[in-house]
Amino acid sequence: MFVIRPASRFEDVAAILNPSGNERACWCLAYRVTSAEYSALRGEDRAERVRGLCADEPAPGVLAYDGDTPAGWCGVSPRSSMERLVRSRTMPPLDDLPVWSVVCFVVRAQYRRQGVLAELLAGAVDYARSCGAPVVEGYPVDTEGARISSSAAHVGTTTLFEAAGFERIRPTEARADRRVRWLMRLDLR
Repeated sequence: MFVIRPASRFEDVAAILNPSGNERACWCLAYRVTSAEYSALRGEDRAERVRGLCADEPAPGVLAYDGDTPAGWCGVSPRSSMERLVRSRTMPPLDDLPVWSVVCFVVRAQYRRQGVLAELLAGAVDYARSCGAPVVEGYPVDTEGARISSSAAHVGTTTLFEAAGFERIRPTEARADRRVRWLMRLDLR
């Protein structure tokens, strides 16, 4: 059993998103900033951008803890705060509801296959609900029963989201490992 908390401690977020100090680490910024800003940010600049996000409300996601040890991350925020999602042609908005979007999962290797993803998704939904979100969306990949690369799985799978009560709304034009990503929703109203 893991404890899920808002990602407000930068050091814990860094332990999950960039444990090796990789200059090119994504830091879960790909959807949060414009393409130009993402390309311009490198190394410590990306880390500082995330440090600022962790200091703001709402937090940029949730973390799963095993005691005091961060075990996993789920990026979740209002869609309106994610610049690339706001402008996305491959995953356009469904309507004008102020949805929250789940965009990324990262679980430390030693915690994989222990149900951390399901707990992170449930925690992300709970956090969005506590912040007043009427709807939570995800854009997971449909694996069609096949194994996919871990880089493609960072957005979650349709089976994970379905198990959490999300409904498939429509396929998107986005792909992961050449497979369709779906717009899936959970209504919190």
